[in-house]
Formats: sequence, structure tokens, C-alpha cells
Amino acid sequence: MKVLLLNGSPHEKGCTHAALQVVAEELERQGVSGEIFWIGDGPVQDCVDCGACKTLHACAFESDGVNAFLEKAKGADGFLFGTPVYFSHPTGSIQSFLNRAMYGCRDFFAFKPAAALAVARRAGNVASVDVLNKYFTLAQMPIVSSSYWNVVFGQTPEEVHEDLEGLQILRNLARNMAWLLQCIEAGRAQGVLAPERERGAVTNFIR
Repeated sequence: MKVLLLNGSPHEKGCTHAALQVVAEELERQGVSGEIFWIGDGPVQDCVDCGACKTLHACAFESDGVNAFLEKAKGADGFLFGTPVYFSHPTGSIQSFLNRAMYGCRDFFAFKPAAALAVARRAGNVASVDVLNKYFTLAQMPIVSSSYWNVVFGQTPEEVHEDLEGLQILRNLARNMAWLLQCIEAGRAQGVLAPERERGAVTNFIR
């Protein structure tokens, strides 16, 4: 089993990476592999609603790491999306990244457990987690919780490691993720499959 951890920070080895690394290490202790995928520090193209992804099963824009992430997503069993807090929200980069990754390729994510975490110096991390959770509920992904909201505080990676309760939350999150993945695997072995999805109904508010 494998969890793909998305680092939505422009800093490859910053606070968000430090938090994700805590989760990845605990996942490994629970018998689940974890891979951190960094979105990079360059510009990330936003979705333009061209619809090409619905036939390509990939994004038409190839200037960043979205398609590489989608390739890895196909083989992942679970996901963790991490972001620093900018103006009480996730970074613009991770939102643009996920807008494109999940618009026409939700089947790569459906029914796979997921969680979000946010790292802040002072505030805004709960609101940021709420934003990222919207991607999961749109793609029929079970959301994994912890013993508190998935938030950590710190302005530097060293400060992140001083947030003892935050680290405890991250380790519990990793254990809960591993447990749910194991439950899904056990159920699948007994013939319990993902539910059938209804499709086709689209109701606009204004006609």
C-alpha cells in the first residue's frame, strides 16, 4: 500500500515538507509506504475549463508537474495534501494544481482515503484544511481524521518539530490512514467492492 503526499509549498524542504515527513515516517512504521511529491517553485497554470482532460485523461498543459502527479496517483492507495497558509488559505499554486489534476481525472482518486494538513505561523490553517477537503468530497474520497484538526504551527522546519501536539496529531493521522487502508484491503479480499456510482444528472440553477 502506498500514500502519495503532495507538498503544495514553493519551498521544497520547508515547514510543509517537515510536517509531511512526520506522516510519511509513521506510515512506514505502520507498513505503508509514503512518497512526497513537490509541486515545485515555478508558475502553475490554472484550469481554463477546456475539457481536454476528459478525453486525454491528463491535462492539456504540460508546463508543470500535474501530469506527473496524475501518473503517480493512478497507483496510489491514499493521499495527503499539505500546504502552508497564505492569507488564511492554501497556496494559490496547490489550488491551481488540484483544480487541473482533479477536474477531469477524478477516477484516479475515487474511493481512496485522503486527508489535508496545513502549516501556519499564526492562523488560517483550519480554513486552509477546509478548502482542501472540498477536493476530496467532490471525488468520493473517504476523509481521514486525526485526534484534532490536521494543523501544525511553525515558521521554520525546526519550529514545526517544537509543536509537540501538532506532531502527535500527524502521527495519529498516519496511523488512522494506515488502519483505513488495511480495512479497505481486507474488505476487498472478502469481495467487498467500491459502490456503484450514478452518473449523468446535471441540474443548473439558472436555465
